[in-house]
Amino acid sequence: MHTQATSRGRSGLRAWALAAVLGLAAGWASAQTLKVDPADDPAPQQAAPAQGGGIKGQNIFEVRPDADKDPNYANQTNAERRQVQPGNNAPVWREVSGGVTGSTMLPYPEFGNLIQGFVKYPGSNLTTAGEAWRQVRNNWIIPYGGSLLLIALVALALFYFTKGTIELHGAETGRKIERFTYFERAAHWVNAIAFVALGISGVVMAFGKFFLLPIIGSTLFGWLTYALKNVHNFVGPLFVVSLIVVFLVFVRDNLPSKEDLQWLLKAGGLFGGAEVPSHRFNAGEKVLFWGGVFLLGLIVAGSGLFLDKLVPSVEFTRANMQVAHMIHASAAVLMMAMFLGHIYMGTLGMRGAYSAMKTGYVDETWAKEHHELWYDDIKAGKIPAQRSAAKPDAAGQPAKA
Repeated sequence: MHTQATSRGRSGLRAWALAAVLGLAAGWASAQTLKVDPADDPAPQQAAPAQGGGIKGQNIFEVRPDADKDPNYANQTNAERRQVQPGNNAPVWREVSGGVTGSTMLPYPEFGNLIQGFVKYPGSNLTTAGEAWRQVRNNWIIPYGGSLLLIALVALALFYFTKGTIELHGAETGRKIERFTYFERAAHWVNAIAFVALGISGVVMAFGKFFLLPIIGSTLFGWLTYALKNVHNFVGPLFVVSLIVVFLVFVRDNLPSKEDLQWLLKAGGLFGGAEVPSHRFNAGEKVLFWGGVFLLGLIVAGSGLFLDKLVPSVEFTRANMQVAHMIHASAAVLMMAMFLGHIYMGTLGMRGAYSAMKTGYVDETWAKEHHELWYDDIKAGKIPAQRSAAKPDAAGQPAKA
C-alpha cells in the first residue's frame, strides 16, 4: 500500500511539472506575439521603406460588400468597376472569354483573341474551345485510347500463352523462295523503325504521367518528354515518306481477291487445325494494309503534318490545331492497336515470319503451309521464286558474287 501510494504521488508530481513547463512555454510564446510599445523598446526604430510602383495590395475591408447590388453591376465598364471594387477587372475578362477582338502577341490570324469563343466538340460541353479540347482529350482520348492499347496487349498475351508460336507441321526442305526483295525490306524496316519511334514517344507524351512519372520523377520525366516531343516532330515526316513508299511497293499484292472472303469467314484457320490457303498476303494482312496503312495512315500522316505546320496554304489557328490533334491522337491509337497484332505475328506469333523480313527468304514448306496459293503460283511458273539477281545460299542468304 505504501509503495503504491508513493508511486501515485510521483506520477502526479511528474504530471504537474509537465503541465507547468507547458504553461510557461505557452505564456512565453504568447508574450512574443504582443505588440511592443516603441517607448519601451530601447532599440532605435527603422523607418519603413516607401512603397514604390508595381502592383499594390487591396484591403478587403475597403471593398464595398454590396457593390453587386447596383442594378448596372453586370454592365459596368472596367473603369466603373474600379471605383467600387478596386482590382476587380471582371469586365475585361468577360469580354476576353466572350471572344471580343482585342490585341495580343499571338502570331496567328486570331491574334486579336486571347481566349477562344464557345464551341462544342464531340464529347465536350458547350464551353470555350480550349476547355472543350481539354475535355475531349482527358475524358475520351486518354482513358479510352489507353484502355484500347491495354486490351490489345492483354489479348495478345493471352493468345500467346494459350496457343503459343505457330510452328511448321512439315519438315523444311532447304529450298528457299524469295519472299521480299532488298528494296521491299528496306522500305518496310525504315517505316517500322519510324513507327516504333513515333509510337513510343506518343505513348510517353500521352500516358507517361500515369505510369512513368511516378517512377522516374518530374525532372527526368520533363526532360524525357521534351526530347521525345522533338523526336516525334522530326521522325513524323520520315514516317510519311516511308509510308507512301510501302504503299506503292505492296499495293499490287494487297488487292482483294475472291479467296479472301473464305479466309475471313474462317479467320484464316487461326482457331482451327489448318490454315486457309491464301496468296502472297492473306486477307488479314490485306485488311491491315487498307485499314491501317492506307486509311489510318493517311489520317495520321495528314493530321501530323498539319500539327508540324508543314501543310501549305492553311491557317494554323488554335481551333484548327485542336481539331487536328483530336483527329491525330484518335487515329494514332487505332493504328497502334491494329499494328500490335502485326508486330506480334511477325515476331513471336509465327515461326519464320521475322526471318522472312530479315533475310528475304522462306523455306518451301513455310510458303506451302502459310500461303499455299502463292506457293502454287510459284510452282506453276506464274511468279518467279527468285526476283533478285543473287541466288540464296543454303542458309537462305543471297549468294555473294
